[in-house]
Amino acid sequence: MIIREIESLIKEYSQQFRSLLVVGPRQTGKSTLVKKVFPNKPYVSLENPDERLLAENDPRAFLNRFPKGAILDEVQRTPLIFNYLQEIIDNSNEDGLFILTGSNNLLLQSNISQSLAGRIGIIDLLPLTFQEIEKFGENNFSLNELILKGSYPEIYDKKRNPILWYSSYIRTYVERDVRLIKNIENTLLFTKFLKICAGRVGQQLNVSAISNECGIEVKTVNSWLSVLESTYVIKLLQPYFKSFNKRVVKAPKLYFYDTGLVCSLLNIKNTNELSFSHFRGALVENFVLMELVKKMKNKGVSENIYYWRDNKGVEVDILIDDGNQLLPIEIKSAQTFNNNFLANIKKFNSYANNTGGQVIYDGDLEFETENGIAVKNWRNAII
Repeated sequence: MIIREIESLIKEYSQQFRSLLVVGPRQTGKSTLVKKVFPNKPYVSLENPDERLLAENDPRAFLNRFPKGAILDEVQRTPLIFNYLQEIIDNSNEDGLFILTGSNNLLLQSNISQSLAGRIGIIDLLPLTFQEIEKFGENNFSLNELILKGSYPEIYDKKRNPILWYSSYIRTYVERDVRLIKNIENTLLFTKFLKICAGRVGQQLNVSAISNECGIEVKTVNSWLSVLESTYVIKLLQPYFKSFNKRVVKAPKLYFYDTGLVCSLLNIKNTNELSFSHFRGALVENFVLMELVKKMKNKGVSENIYYWRDNKGVEVDILIDDGNQLLPIEIKSAQTFNNNFLANIKKFNSYANNTGGQVIYDGDLEFETENGIAVKNWRNAII
């Protein structure tokens, strides 16, 4: 079992809040991690029908079994329990009393805002970072291999075949998680919708186009997108609105939390297919973006990440705003540097009266330009 980068943040939060919620996609290792960090707390999975039945029918009796707190796994399965947790937490002076985990942010946030607001610390556990994957002794992967295999722990810990693993993951996700939220009966149509979204990875979101291709209403597309967001399947990267006297695009861009999942949905089965796929550039962009997001989540840093595009097509893939400085980042899938890689960052900097930036690519040559733009391999970039 490897040490996850977020462990220290979890320990810190447990000393600052009465209760702690660790939320994220299924199979990211939430249960394993909290049991490791809190080995002395009783563990209960609310996926267990008997435990769930007791928690639903007699929540006081269920919680009274744990006077010193417990780990409650997949707590979104029993929303009623949040009201009773509030009373227990309010009557206790102990921090880190209950450790909750869940894989459905929409249901959890709704219940927390009603019952546990201000009483609970929330941490997002996402799939493995590249550096965590290296801890499994897998430090010779090419970028293509990492994109294809994805970042879920079981693939590396148990040496799973990603083609088989993701196929099962998608089926389980659609048949269990999706139905839990929206009770969607037509799972075949939802799977088609999921694949259509995968075909738009790295693109600006066009709800009408997805509606037409999938044959569903626009309001259904928006509803289903919210399902994918709340279950950590997709991430909508918002545009940076400050115009610098330029008209800017205001539609978000569509990405996935895991590239292995996208490759499975796109039926990309090996690195050779990936090398020649017209999706490769978008998948490289997706991979680098999510490495950055995971690093920020693991450190508890505010996720001030955007993209920027004006109405003339000048675009910066990632824009980080730390409040004092804007960091524009261009992501390229090539292994050979080209001066054209710098063009959009230079244009953006001229519009914004900004300096610096990064070009992240798959090559080994690293240097800094006279404009202060760092050119780095994806392994050594800000992520």
